Amino acid sequence: MSGSGVEWLDDEQQLAWRHYIRGSRALETVLDNEVQTEAGMSLSEFELLSMLSEAPDRALRMSTLAELIVQSRSRVTHTANRLARRGWVERRAAADDGRGVELVLTEAGMEAVVVAAQVHVMSVRRHLIDVLERLELVELGAAMMKVRASL
Repeated sequence: MSGSGVEWLDDEQQLAWRHYIRGSRALETVLDNEVQTEAGMSLSEFELLSMLSEAPDRALRMSTLAELIVQSRSRVTHTANRLARRGWVERRAAADDGRGVELVLTEAGMEAVVVAAQVHVMSVRRHLIDVLERLELVELGAAMMKVRASL
């Protein structure tokens, strides 16, 4: 493939990339399965609910949620629809201008996220935090922050 103008990954880079992509996919799959089994919601549903639980008045614009959980607005809308059917969230006109839509966490949603948060933190500890040394964890966080900032 020489002469194509592409700077191919060397063996070390290729190995690092493959370890990252396979490890992150496997971790996300395990976390999703455990949250689903123990708390009855997907990892993406938990992530959305947890962002609302931490927000002032437990409410965020749909567009802000999409940015926070790194999902398309369309996907956030579909997730919000599922959560609304379960009574965990409600929609309302945005408080600041009335044009946008906010998603609001209900009391039932707060109860659900509290249960799921316990499952989630135990799973994250078991499969990531307790596996890495503290320095490795700090370096992983710094590396991912750097990657995210470049996107």
